[in-house]
Amino acid sequence: MKDQTNPSGDKSGKPFWASVHQPRRGRPVATPKGTVPVGPRALRNPPPPRAKPAERTPANLAARIVARTNRERPADHELRETLRAARDLAPGDARWISRAVFAYFRWREWLDSKRSLESRLDQAMGFADTYARQPQRFPDDDLVGGVVPEWVSTVMDVTKDWARTLQSEPKLWLRARPGTGAILAEKLGGPEVAQPGVLPDSVVYTGREDLFRTAEFHAGEFEIQDAGSQAVGLCCAPKASQKWWDMCAGEGGKTLHIADLLRNKGLVFGTDRAAWRLEVLKTRALRAQLSNCQVVRWEEGQPAPGIGLFEGVLLDAPCSGIGTWGRNPHARWTSKPEDVAELAVVQRRLIEIAAAAVKPGGRLVYAVCTLTRPETEGVCDAFDAAHPEFVPDAVPDPFAVAAPSARHFFWPRQTKGNGMFVAVWKRTKNAAPPAPPAPAAPVAEATPEVPAAVATPAQVPESADSSESVVETTTQA
Repeated sequence: MKDQTNPSGDKSGKPFWASVHQPRRGRPVATPKGTVPVGPRALRNPPPPRAKPAERTPANLAARIVARTNRERPADHELRETLRAARDLAPGDARWISRAVFAYFRWREWLDSKRSLESRLDQAMGFADTYARQPQRFPDDDLVGGVVPEWVSTVMDVTKDWARTLQSEPKLWLRARPGTGAILAEKLGGPEVAQPGVLPDSVVYTGREDLFRTAEFHAGEFEIQDAGSQAVGLCCAPKASQKWWDMCAGEGGKTLHIADLLRNKGLVFGTDRAAWRLEVLKTRALRAQLSNCQVVRWEEGQPAPGIGLFEGVLLDAPCSGIGTWGRNPHARWTSKPEDVAELAVVQRRLIEIAAAAVKPGGRLVYAVCTLTRPETEGVCDAFDAAHPEFVPDAVPDPFAVAAPSARHFFWPRQTKGNGMFVAVWKRTKNAAPPAPPAPAAPVAEATPEVPAAVATPAQVPESADSSESVVETTTQA
């Protein structure tokens, strides 16, 4: 029978480690990799315990997202990347993370800075839930003074109505194909989760299904597009057989809307300086089976697709994006006052290029997802003074029964989504097309319209317009 004090079977009575080679005194013990040290030294100095991996909870993931955000890494981008990498998350957890991240930035000025980040996230969710149930508990003055930085009041009116709308979670808007809004709402679940909106072909969705996996999405029966962005297409009001140019198309939400309103006839050029966005536009046009879209890479400083060629030009210009702050609250705290002045200069340059491309009798539409005076009325007033050959062209307000106007402010309270400004001109028929403007320095790439509603992990968007179904999209262009 073996000696139980010596597992090797040695009956000498010596401890089992005595036969292990011992180094000279003063020389450290060299333990081969992959082995466990033995002997008295190992008993005195056991190896340190292996560190436990950080627990991955919804609160932990949400805190990690918030901690990584900055001006160059927006919250919606970090949220999409995290959800894309954590597809094993339960749908309820993904929804909680999405809501918590945006609630944090929406209620940032109310949070106790002495608490841990995870505790502040819980506090923000408490504010969000209380506001949804009892908004009257939050005084107007506190909201006006705490929902946006102080500098905003120097470029626009910060009203109590706007402040209250900013603190509400935005709705998820879909745009159905022409004439099919009610049919789409019924297909997606009926009145309990999908209702036709006030705009033609719009549907507001409140369900929890992964819309990107629905048969209707893959059949091209709808696009995810904010109501404010849909209003821009309606103000364009293109007619069949016309040629249109969407100058700053991005990933193509408004390009596709114009193509749909043209009934897949005529032609719409969608241009952007970012090739990757145009690839998304091509994919979306293919899914929607729209053959009247021409996608071209273009940026300021290059020859325009045509001088005096188009019956309609839409300039959806780069802007400060303040109209999207309800959906993208993180941007409230990363935007700077100088952004407004710098972007207004860019907008004035781009509208000159847009005007040169409009043929006599054609329509020029200027749109921005912001509400500041320099980027809206300021740009329009300067254009009016410089271009008497363009006359204001009154169009109906898509949201209200009111007298048509050539300039529309669509406030978030009205759209139940993003705020937008739209101005429309008609080029007089008896004037010759203007000469093309001198080339200017290229425009710095605008922040993609991204791009936040709540969704499952599978609802990770490939485009800015679709990001609302995963996170609170900044624009749903």
